[in-house]
Amino acid sequence: MKIFTANQIYKADKFTIEKQQIPSDALMERAATQLFEWIHSRLQGAEVTIQLFCGIGNNGGDGIALARHLKEADYNIQVHVVNYSEKRSKDFLLNLERLKDRKIWPEFLNDDCVMPEISPNDIIVDAIFGIGLNRAPSEWVGKLIEHINASQAFVLSVDIPSGLPSDRMPWNTDHVIRASYVLSFQVPKLVFFLPETGVYQNQWELLDIGLDAEFLVKEEVDYEFMTQFDVQPIYRPRLKFSHKGTYGHAVIVGGGYGKIGAVQMAANACLSIGAGLATTFVPECGYHSLQTALPEAMVLTDAEDDYISEIKIPFKPNAIGIGMGMGTKEETVQAFGKFLKEVDLPLVIDADGLNILSQNPKLLNEIPKLSILTPHPKELERLIGEWKNDFDKLDKAKTFATKHDIVLVIKGAHTITFYGGKGYVNSTGNPGMATAGSGDVLTGMITGLVAMGYDSLPATVLGVYLHGLAGDIGASLVSYDALKATGIIENIGKAYLELFKRPEPQEGKGA
Repeated sequence: MKIFTANQIYKADKFTIEKQQIPSDALMERAATQLFEWIHSRLQGAEVTIQLFCGIGNNGGDGIALARHLKEADYNIQVHVVNYSEKRSKDFLLNLERLKDRKIWPEFLNDDCVMPEISPNDIIVDAIFGIGLNRAPSEWVGKLIEHINASQAFVLSVDIPSGLPSDRMPWNTDHVIRASYVLSFQVPKLVFFLPETGVYQNQWELLDIGLDAEFLVKEEVDYEFMTQFDVQPIYRPRLKFSHKGTYGHAVIVGGGYGKIGAVQMAANACLSIGAGLATTFVPECGYHSLQTALPEAMVLTDAEDDYISEIKIPFKPNAIGIGMGMGTKEETVQAFGKFLKEVDLPLVIDADGLNILSQNPKLLNEIPKLSILTPHPKELERLIGEWKNDFDKLDKAKTFATKHDIVLVIKGAHTITFYGGKGYVNSTGNPGMATAGSGDVLTGMITGLVAMGYDSLPATVLGVYLHGLAGDIGASLVSYDALKATGIIENIGKAYLELFKRPEPQEGKGA
């Protein structure tokens, strides 16, 4: 599912109006109708006060048109026009006249107004600002937003929380609506998925307002939101006439004294995702525990007992995952650097492999092309440097991935995979996955998919999706709090089965 910028959405509106030969207010009416039907299907005429706060642009016009539909269905409404400018969009004015024709008289709010009373039992429709916001709200409008946020009422935002720009950080974090729910038109907004801006809505959902399908398909974007429908075509079914060699031999390199479990989880995940064979390369101290805990895997050991001093793989594997639990001892750093110079296939690099790279930047030039790096936030910061905000982080990550021709995974609530100047935003996962070993499991899953013959980018996108989905299934069984990394592994098979179930209507997750 494509994520459009504000300018691309305006282009889509214009293209649709011209191609379908409709007036611009027809799109506004479609939006209002979709909003009304969503609300009405849930309230069913319930006796509740709905307070609509409408700006004087097109977002406000959506709210004004919605008010007309609500009134015609006999809902108790109060309409407030937030009069923040002398300029008004023509479609806002048109719908304002339609509202007045029905003897509905809005209250106009200005910089000297008394803040409207809001009951915690009211429903607020926030239609003050839309995606066109290009400067900080006036101070008095900011105070109105603070008043709404403090009301404890349910807040439904139209398209995007007011005060939140769609393509940059907000000017004042206190002057952004904190929405209980966002009904966004046609496509999601990138700000829904970033840690610093995703906090402004608990949930979001898309409403189809009939933007032209041809434009939506052909328009190139910088980011895509990877849903079930987007991921399904990546999957390659297993063949009837096949054997374990058909699905590749993966090697998991890592571990140290007291950290063999990281390798065990990665190797287990690698086999659980479908790799035909898995071998682990660990210090001598890990031999017995791995042979006991994971009998399906083979074990190679370093000459040293407690740490890796030299990486020797006596065969050519199909994929290698490296770094988890490996440590950054000087001998290990030297072994890793030597290994990078000798290896001739893309790697999946995690944990201490990433830490060694950040401590020894010259080694970045030795990474095989199309390798996959899977840092958590602090590992990412050590790799690409500090960032001012989430948008700066994305720019730095995109530049880093392009410079080194690698796939870069930014792990988080909505993990984003970068390659070739484009970001792929994941739609699965939950807070229960913020637990020890979760990243090791992801590394193993991606390594297994690469071993099976998937190219680096599709292996990563599919691996990230299935990792999150397995976590969602696991959390549904034991709760967020009790989910462990091994619980993610246990549900990889169920994630595969879930991938091809008919999905429920798409609802987005808030932060």
